[in-house]
Amino acid sequence: MGPFLAIVGIVALVVAVAVLLRARRTREATRADAERRAPRDPFDPGQDTAGDPRLLKAGDLVEYLGERFFVRGSLRLRQGGFTWSEHYLDSMDGTADGRRWLSVEEDPDLEVVLWTEHRGSDLRPAAGSLTVEGTTYRRTEHGTADYRSEGTTGLGPAGRMEYADFEGPGGRSLAFERFLGDQGRGTWEVSLGERVPAGTLVVYPGGGA
Repeated sequence: MGPFLAIVGIVALVVAVAVLLRARRTREATRADAERRAPRDPFDPGQDTAGDPRLLKAGDLVEYLGERFFVRGSLRLRQGGFTWSEHYLDSMDGTADGRRWLSVEEDPDLEVVLWTEHRGSDLRPAAGSLTVEGTTYRRTEHGTADYRSEGTTGLGPAGRMEYADFEGPGGRSLAFERFLGDQGRGTWEVSLGERVPAGTLVVYPGGGA
């Protein structure tokens, strides 16, 4: 009986250790999830000052080249199997001239572009190349996509849009967008974009799930 009891004791000990380790992992995972979901001070120096732009959502705050913006709302766009996001920004100091937004996509590398509304223009994306403010842009893409709206975007909860993208030198871009509704096609909205280099955009999560 002695060896048998010893074996039983060893098995019981192994089982007990396994149960304790499993319970510990569960507690740690629960605590980490709670910390991630808890509201956080976006200016807390202990926060991650890089962040992942792919996780941006309404309520977050971003900083680029010393300027801070609130994310007011987001569009989640889909064209076939390809998806990307556009985030509408509100400058914290109120000095931004015109609407600005941030596009985030992976094609296949992560690409983040900061866009500024180009006003007072009768440009149309009909030509293969366009010159704006001395820079020549060449059309790279033209199509339609479905969108889902989150937060404040000025659009309904879902719909369809048409876009045309042009690329210029030095990471500069020109974009046309118009939103399609029951009354037909809307007017073209024109924006100029600059590519955001990796590591220069700071994301402060707004908290919550």
